[in-house]
Amino acid sequence: MTEQKKKDHWSSEAYAASASFVPNLTQKILAWLSPQPTDRVLDIGCGDGKFTAKFIDHVGYVLGVDASPAMIDAANKSYRSEKAEFRVVDCRYLEREEGVISAGWDKIISNAALHWILRDESTRTSTIRAIHSALRPGGRFIFEQGGHGNVGEVLTAFLAVLSHPRYGFSVARLHELSPWYFATEDWMRRTLEEVGFVVEQLEIEYRPTRLTEDDNGKPGSSGLEGWIRLMGAQFLEALKDDADRDATVARICEVLEPVVTREDGSRWLGYVRLRGVARKV
Repeated sequence: MTEQKKKDHWSSEAYAASASFVPNLTQKILAWLSPQPTDRVLDIGCGDGKFTAKFIDHVGYVLGVDASPAMIDAANKSYRSEKAEFRVVDCRYLEREEGVISAGWDKIISNAALHWILRDESTRTSTIRAIHSALRPGGRFIFEQGGHGNVGEVLTAFLAVLSHPRYGFSVARLHELSPWYFATEDWMRRTLEEVGFVVEQLEIEYRPTRLTEDDNGKPGSSGLEGWIRLMGAQFLEALKDDADRDATVARICEVLEPVVTREDGSRWLGYVRLRGVARKV
C-alpha cells in the first residue's frame, strides 16, 4: 500500500524566522558527537542543514535525510559538497532505504526531529531499530528531542481552543491530530535497549527557551504567532479555511500571551529536552 503523501508545510525561511534558536542550542549533543576526521555520519531529520553544518568540516562524510523536500532543497543549496549531501527520506520508514541502512555509519545524530518522526506509533519502534541496523558495530546514536512535557502550555492551548463546540473536535481527535510524540526517559531507555543498544547517556532537561524576536529587535507577538503557525500546522490544516485558521491562531496566542510573557516583554516556551547516547555492541 502506498502511504498518503503529506503536505510539506516546512520552509527554511519560516523555520529561521520562528525557531532559529533550535540549531544553536546544541552544544551538548555536538560535544557528545565528538566528530572525528574519519567519521561517516548520518543526520536523521536534518532539516535545512544548519545544524549539520556545525560539524561537516570536522568529519569525513555526512548524509542528511529529512521528509521535507523544501528543507532538503535548502540544505543542498547551502551545504552540499564532496563531504556532504542531503536526501528526501521519510525516516518513519528508514528500514526501506537499503543504501542508507547498509552503509555502516560510524555515528548517527538527530537534533529536534525525533518527536516528529516518532509521532506515528505504528513505526515508532521500527525507526529506532532501523537506526540500530544502520550503524557499524561500536557505532553510536546521539540524539536530542522534545521530552515528555515539552511545550505543554502550547499543547494545552491548542486543546482548549479547538475543543470548543464551534470546531466540532473531541479531545481524543485533537490528540490524534497532534504532530508530536514527546517520549519519557523510561520509554526511550527501554526501546533503545530492546533493539540492542547499550545506553551510555540519557538525560532530560527543563529548558525554558526564548522565542525568536521581531526584526526590529523587540519581543513581539509575531514571534509567538509564527511559532504556532509553523509548529502547529498539522492542527491548523484540519480547519476548513484560511479565515478559520487565522482566527484560531489569534485566539491561541491570546490564551498563551499571559502564560509565556515575562515582565520585560520577552516570550518563553517551556521546552523540555531529552537527549542521549546509545552504542551498538
